Amino acid sequence: MDAITEKIYQAILNGEREAAITAVEEAIGAKISAEKILKEGMMPAMSEAGRLFEEGEYFVPELLIAARAMQGGMEVLRPLLVAEDVEPIGKIVMGTVKGDLHDIGKNLVGMMLEGAGFEVVDLGTDVDPEKFVEAVRANQATLVGMSALLTTTMTNMPAVIEALKAAGLRNQVKVMIGGAPITDAYARQIGADGYAPDASQAAKLALSLVA
Repeated sequence: MDAITEKIYQAILNGEREAAITAVEEAIGAKISAEKILKEGMMPAMSEAGRLFEEGEYFVPELLIAARAMQGGMEVLRPLLVAEDVEPIGKIVMGTVKGDLHDIGKNLVGMMLEGAGFEVVDLGTDVDPEKFVEAVRANQATLVGMSALLTTTMTNMPAVIEALKAAGLRNQVKVMIGGAPITDAYARQIGADGYAPDASQAAKLALSLVA
């Protein structure tokens, strides 16, 4: 890691959004490729933030500000990634299921996934099964992520899986789910491919599902 990518890494890890943006701009100015900025500066920083979270050194606020710093840098970097034709690891369509308006956890998962190299299509909250299907088809997604924070709305998750089956798309995507009332047993029961208890684990799960 050279001095400029190290600067990006530290800014993200410390949750310094403006410093991350400045460091990415500096790297671009120094003719460092967008792929190198992403893979040597940004992705390792989010991976380390996830590790610190899992070890109890970081908590949700620290993870969130690191993710926001990473997003600041991504806003500058994204046009260059497109111009350089840097392929994402995978495309994930994600949303909070029908009837549920909670989005903080989902948003953090989305940022962690972007930090892991995924292209994220966020459908927001209160998402109908048909919307998931349309987005998978339109974006040729490889993953679907569903979130629910209520026991009354988690029952809408199987409807999305059934809608994907009915559309003939279930075999082309892996389905991961999460949220406060969700368990691994529930994921297996409804035929999802995986469950993650938090945003850091969600990024690891997504990487394992597309490996």
